[in-house]
Amino acid sequence: MDICASMSGTVFRVLVKPGDQVQAGDDVIILESMKMEIPIAAEEGGTVREVRVAEGDFVQEGDVVVVVE
Repeated sequence: MDICASMSGTVFRVLVKPGDQVQAGDDVIILESMKMEIPIAAEEGGTVREVRVAEGDFVQEGDVVVVVE
C-alpha cells in the first residue's frame, strides 16, 4: 500500500523506517506547509517496506512518501 502526501509541502519529520510495524491511523510523516504541521497517517496496518522521502524534501500532493506491505 502506498501512502501519499495529502498536500504539497516540505517533509518536516519522518517518523518511521523500513521494518517498522504501523497500525491504521499511525502517523508516518509530518509535512510542513504554510507554517502548519500536517500529519500523514497510514490507512492500513502493516510493515514499512520503503520510505521514499527524507526530512527537508519538498513533495507534491499525491507523491508516494512511504510504502507499507
